[in-house]
Amino acid sequence: MLGLVAVAGVPSAGASPASSVAQALAPFGCANPANRHSSSLLPAVTRLSGSSATCFGQAVTAEGELGPKLTKGPTGLGPAQIQSAYKLSGLKSGGRTVGIVDAYDDPKAESDLAAYRKAYGLAPCTTANGCFRKVNQSGAASPLPSGDYGWAEEISLDLDAVSSACPDCHILLVEASTPSTDALTAGVDTAVRLGASAVSNSYGSAEDSTILAADSHFNHPGVAITASSGDDGYGVSWPASSQYVTGVGGTTLTKSGNTRGWNETVWSGAGSGCSAYEPKPAWQHDSGCAKRTVADVAAVADPASGLGVYDTYNSCGSSSFCDQLISYGLVQGLDGWATVGGTSLSSPLIASVYALAGNAVTYGSYPYAHTGSLNDVTSGSNGSCGGSYLCTGKPGYDGPTGLGTPNGTGAF
Repeated sequence: MLGLVAVAGVPSAGASPASSVAQALAPFGCANPANRHSSSLLPAVTRLSGSSATCFGQAVTAEGELGPKLTKGPTGLGPAQIQSAYKLSGLKSGGRTVGIVDAYDDPKAESDLAAYRKAYGLAPCTTANGCFRKVNQSGAASPLPSGDYGWAEEISLDLDAVSSACPDCHILLVEASTPSTDALTAGVDTAVRLGASAVSNSYGSAEDSTILAADSHFNHPGVAITASSGDDGYGVSWPASSQYVTGVGGTTLTKSGNTRGWNETVWSGAGSGCSAYEPKPAWQHDSGCAKRTVADVAAVADPASGLGVYDTYNSCGSSSFCDQLISYGLVQGLDGWATVGGTSLSSPLIASVYALAGNAVTYGSYPYAHTGSLNDVTSGSNGSCGGSYLCTGKPGYDGPTGLGTPNGTGAF
């Protein structure tokens, strides 16, 4: 079976959508510098997850340092900007549930979510009021998996992304015991069984011959299953390539003086391309791939224009120097606010738009019949493919952004 890899994101240096200025980056999430430079760490903070899986993401470093840049207050894009960019302002889901599937436990998931929502004036989403629920991959409240600082960053990103796009959505967090195919796909089945209208999967791995057998866990007609296309540029990852999901690519989102008020281009890190195994769905008609093409749609993913995320689960303990240790790359996790991106952001955003729309959908087909309700992304590239649509933003369908980004909920 595949050893799956989380597709996590990155902090930005500014409080507003940034330009594409080159910035120093360091591994983020499970691939925090604390994992990469263990020989130079303090003995107390060399803990690894015990799994062969790794997370891709990157972090804009504090100036001259190895670790993520932290801020004391909200940074990056917030709910108002996400809703403005995608015409979601004022829309309600009626309390539909978005399922989030990740590995390991984030012991501070609920309290960090509460801090995020309070900072932006959003209504509480708690276990007590029935808005938030955390379960293991079997659907039970206990026992939960062991905690993991890197996956906790991923969880915080996912929960905050749902809150930003769909403040009235209920959130079901399913924590798989490990980042293995069996555990994570069991989590998808559980999220559907427990009533999620849409399920987001912010992880991926290279395709191999086992994926078609594992696909059955994403085969849930009527429920929107989204999956991140990847953060390594041109190339395909699974489950984004599954015939049963909406593969979600990524864009760079910036303020603009145009009628929309925003502009989007292909994010250079977004994954795309032709599957080597998955059959082409009947609703996908591009001519450059005999099999499944990634992606279907997209949303903001560039770390430079990422979401402000609040996370405080880290390996610093009670150290008064925690922020410094994080910025030096000596410990794992975050201790406050950071701007986070990657297609780990775009997948839960699209899942939230599906929940706002409220339609029973069949795999990724719905946007293909409603292209007029999408923002077409026509410029930028995520790699080298001879200039074809598979890695280059073009009018109409292209690999990195699919059919485009949400323009309200009409395409979902």
